[in-house]
Amino acid sequence: MATRESVYSVCGMCSVRCPIEVEKQDGKVTWIQGNPHSALKGGLCARGAAGIVLERDSERPTTPLIRVGARGEGKWREASWDEALDYVADRLKTITAEHGNRSVLWSDRGGPFVDLHQAFVRGIGSPNYCNHDASCARNVQHAAQSVLGMGRKMVSYDFRNAKHIILQTRNILEAINVAECNAVMDALGKGTKLTVIDIRASVSGSKADNFFMVRPGTDYAFNLAVINELLTKKLYNAEYVANKVTGLEELEAFVAPYTAEWAAGETGIPAERIAAFAKELAEAAPNVIWHPGWMVARYNDSFNVCRTAYIINALLGSVGVKGGLPLVNTPKDVGRKGLTKLVDLFPKPEEKRADGVGWKDKHTQFDGGPGLVNLAYDAIATGDPYPVKAYLCFRHDPLMAMPDPEAQKKKWEALDLLVSITFSWSDTAWHSDVVLPLSPYLSRESIIAGKSGPKPQFFVRKRAMEPTQNTRADWEILGGLAARLADSHPGMEKLAFKTIEELWAHQLQGTGVSIEDFAAKGFVELADAPLVREVESFPTPSGKLEMLSGKWSKAGIDTLKPYASPAKPPAGMFRIAFGRVGVHTQGHTVNNPLLNEQMPENVAWMHVSRAAELGIADGDTVEILTNGAPAGTMKAFVTECIHPEALFMVHGFGHRLSVETRACGKGVADHELMAGGLEKWDRSGGGLSLQEHFVAVRKA
Repeated sequence: MATRESVYSVCGMCSVRCPIEVEKQDGKVTWIQGNPHSALKGGLCARGAAGIVLERDSERPTTPLIRVGARGEGKWREASWDEALDYVADRLKTITAEHGNRSVLWSDRGGPFVDLHQAFVRGIGSPNYCNHDASCARNVQHAAQSVLGMGRKMVSYDFRNAKHIILQTRNILEAINVAECNAVMDALGKGTKLTVIDIRASVSGSKADNFFMVRPGTDYAFNLAVINELLTKKLYNAEYVANKVTGLEELEAFVAPYTAEWAAGETGIPAERIAAFAKELAEAAPNVIWHPGWMVARYNDSFNVCRTAYIINALLGSVGVKGGLPLVNTPKDVGRKGLTKLVDLFPKPEEKRADGVGWKDKHTQFDGGPGLVNLAYDAIATGDPYPVKAYLCFRHDPLMAMPDPEAQKKKWEALDLLVSITFSWSDTAWHSDVVLPLSPYLSRESIIAGKSGPKPQFFVRKRAMEPTQNTRADWEILGGLAARLADSHPGMEKLAFKTIEELWAHQLQGTGVSIEDFAAKGFVELADAPLVREVESFPTPSGKLEMLSGKWSKAGIDTLKPYASPAKPPAGMFRIAFGRVGVHTQGHTVNNPLLNEQMPENVAWMHVSRAAELGIADGDTVEILTNGAPAGTMKAFVTECIHPEALFMVHGFGHRLSVETRACGKGVADHELMAGGLEKWDRSGGGLSLQEHFVAVRKA
C-alpha cells in the first residue's frame, strides 16, 4: 500500500527561499506548492515548481570530480567523497601553511543560511568571506546605511497598506518573490496606485497607473527633480522631517537647479508629468513605498539613485510607519532570544580584508560583511595587500554573474586551488580544480535560519527525499572539511557536527524553541501579532535620517553628488541592458528540462525606430558586436516598449558547456559584452556598473 506524507521545507531555485510544502509518495516527491501557512497562499513560481525535474536531471554534477586537464578543458576524474574532501583539505593546509590563513577566499549567493559558510571561513582564520552582492545589491545596501544608518533588510515593505507603490530598479512581477507579488496584487486590487520607472515596459509596468520610460542612465535626474518638487512646493511631511531628518537645508540648496523642466531634457519625461507625480506622492503620504531597488549594479551613479529613493521616502514620512517602510523586528525586539550563531564558535580574524573593504583608501564606509569580491580578485592577481591562493565558490558562478569572464580567468591564474560547490554545472565549476556536488534543495536539509519582519520567525529546510545521486548537503560538505582541517586549524572540529539534529540543537539552545515545534507549519513565529515599532532615533552619527551622510562624508565621499549626464550610445550603437524573467533564475535554470522548454533562449529587445534604421524585422536573427567583434547571435524582438537607446536581453543565456545540451549555444550572454567591466564600478556604493557598456547590432 502506497504511503503518502508531506514535508515543510524551503525552495532553493532562487535567492528568495520561499517556504514550501512537499508531498511525496513512497519516498518520492510528487508535488510542490507554496507553504499554505505563509503569505504565499499555496502559490509558487515556475522555478520552484521545477524542483522535481532538477532532482531528476542527469545533466548536473552527480559525484565529486577532480580536474586532470588544464583549467576549463573539461577533463575530470570521478572521486569518492573521502578522496575529494581529503584533496581539498590537504591543499588548504598546504596553502595556509605557506601563505597564512588569510590566503583563503570564499564567495556565495548570500541568503539566510550563510552563518554556516561564514563560520567555516572564520574557522580557517580568514577574513575573506564574500558574496555576489557587488553584482547585485551593494549600492542599495550602502545607500540604506548612508541614510538610515542600517542595512536595507532592516526595513520592510508594507505593500498591502500602502496607497502608492513606486518601482524603480525593481521588476517585482518578473524577479519574483511570491509573497511580495501577492501583497502587491492585493494592494492594487484595493485601489493602491502603482508607478513604474524603467527603460522598458516590463510585466510590472503593464500594471502601472504611471509608467515613466526614462532614458537609460537618467534615474538619478528623475529622482532629483521629484525631490525638487517636494521641497519647493512644500509637498513634504514637514512635521516628520522636522523631528527625524537632518540636512534638509543642504538638500534644498543642492536640488535647487534640478527642476522638473531640467529633468525633462535629461529623462525625456515631460515636466508636467513629473510635477503631477510629485503631487500624487504627497497626497498618499506617509503610506508610500518608493522601492529603493533590488539588482542595482547598473550605472556609475546607482548608489545615488538608491539613496534618493530613501530620501524621498524620508521626505514623505514613510520610513518606520505602517503602509510605508516599517522597521523589521528581530527576536530581541519582541523579547526573544535569537539563534546561537555558528560564526561565534570562532574568534573574528584580526587580519584586514583582501578587498580593502573597511580599511583601504575610500573603502572605510563599506559594509565589511560580504565585501566586494571583484576587488578580492585584484588581490589574487597582484598579491596586494597579501597573496590570495585558494578560492571556494558556493552556489556562485562569477564567470556568468559578473562581467568580462576572460578577465576574471586571467586574474585567477595565480590561484593554487579553485573549488566549486554546486548543484548545477556552471562556467565557474567547469573552470575549477574540484567540483563538490551539492544536493538539490529537495534532497538536502539546511541550518535553521531567522527571518526578521513585523512578526520575526525561525524557519527550517528539511530533507524531503533522499539524494538520487552521490551528492551532499552543505553542512555535510563543510563539516567533512572541518573535521579534516582540525589538526592544522584548532577548533574546526566544533563545526564537524555528526548529525543535522545535533547542529539544530546547537542553534536553538536558549531560544525556548525545539525542532519539534517546526512540524506544524515549517516555521515558528516569535510574536503573536505584527509589531510596528515607533522610531525614536536612527543608528546614524546624527541619530536622524541623514540627507548628507556623516559616515560617508568622513570617508571623503559626497552623498549629494552633482548629476552627470550619461553618455549617449555612439552612432549606430546601443546601451546594453539586461534583467530577469519569471521562469528563470540567472543562468542556473536555463538547462532545467522543464524551464528550458518554457524559454529556451533570450531575445534582443530593440525599438521599432532603431530596427528600421538597421533593416531588422521582428524575429530576424541578429548579430551582437562588442568592440567591433561578433559576440553571438539571437533573435530580435522589435517593439515600441523599450527606449531607443537601449538593447535589452534576459540575463543567464549564451551557455557554452557541452554538458548542458539544452542550453548550449542558445542566445547571447550579456556579461560577455562587458569588456573591462570589472574595473567599472560605483565608487560611492561599491556596486559594479553593468549597464555602462555599448554594443552594435546587425542583421545576421
